[in-house]
Amino acid sequence: MLDAGFVADCPYAPEAILFDEILETDAAAGLVVARMPTHAQLPFTASQRAHPERHPPHVSGAVMVHVTGMLGFAHAYFVLGLRHADGWIGYGTHIADARYGRLATIGPPLRLECRATQVRRIRGSIYVRYAFRFEQEGEVVYESEQGAVWRRVA
Repeated sequence: MLDAGFVADCPYAPEAILFDEILETDAAAGLVVARMPTHAQLPFTASQRAHPERHPPHVSGAVMVHVTGMLGFAHAYFVLGLRHADGWIGYGTHIADARYGRLATIGPPLRLECRATQVRRIRGSIYVRYAFRFEQEGEVVYESEQGAVWRRVA
């Protein structure tokens, strides 16, 4: 179950968060780990014309990129203490070295790891470089390094 304050503060509706549990936060390590269920009703997955051998049902790569944004918001909320209600909003700026290790299948949950590798304050904004690693049953399904900027607007 997700923290009610986090869900209320999120700039997306609860159904767009996609992960259902925060497993770990470690402010000193800049780390957030979450669990994401995988099911046939995920965005884009529900629209797949699946074939068991050629195109099996799977979690869409676009969903994984969206989830990086939701994890970045969780990092800002739980690790940096930034609140959307106080005017903070973040936007992705760069996706670097994104790799899909294998298809994320429907059924077993994903373990989502978001680690800040760099946090810089620049003229009132905060730039964060993230390392993401998504695993399913111990195997990597997605890894990337991405950047985001957090700004406070009136």
